[in-house]
Amino acid sequence: MGAVAHCHSFVLNNVYFDSENVLMKTLKLGELTKKDADLIIAARNAADNAYAPYSGFAVGAAARTTEGTIHIGANLENASYGLGLCAEVSALTAANTSGDFDRIEAIAVVGFGFFPEMHLSEIVMPCGRCRQLISESAQLSGTDIDVFACSGDLERIEQHKISELLPRAFGPQSLQSTNPAKPTQSTPPENHKRLLRKS
Repeated sequence: MGAVAHCHSFVLNNVYFDSENVLMKTLKLGELTKKDADLIIAARNAADNAYAPYSGFAVGAAARTTEGTIHIGANLENASYGLGLCAEVSALTAANTSGDFDRIEAIAVVGFGFFPEMHLSEIVMPCGRCRQLISESAQLSGTDIDVFACSGDLERIEQHKISELLPRAFGPQSLQSTNPAKPTQSTPPENHKRLLRKS
């Protein structure tokens, strides 16, 4: 941690402290609850389905709802580079599609380099865009989502709160939108109702 005396931080029992706030826990897979270990393993398995021929870096994510449902995603690259999707975006999109975006309590992220050679030992953290999306889910659910950042070999695991990874985040409350509207809450036009009855 560098100059510990200057930043008033220290590590005690695998917990990183800074100015009296717990910022991060370093853990081993065997130290986790079964549901957290299962979440991380689901993210690791999802990474095997990544489409990452350009970076050679596979990432998997798994988001768990308060009811225990797990939604998975993997990174998806594209030859135009800018159109790629992060694994966290994929997992959160899957949760949203199932109506669970506002019910997420934890997300795990696992990544590793696989080309030109395997690199499994570095922890992978959500990027800024993904942190913003996780934070929005947290604000909607009222849950400070646990974020498990893991190495590809699962030997290194960090547990963070999304509020620590993205403090003072912009979100629905910034726009005075405490209960954002959903399509299911609006009344469809009459011709749309007829189409819905036919299906």
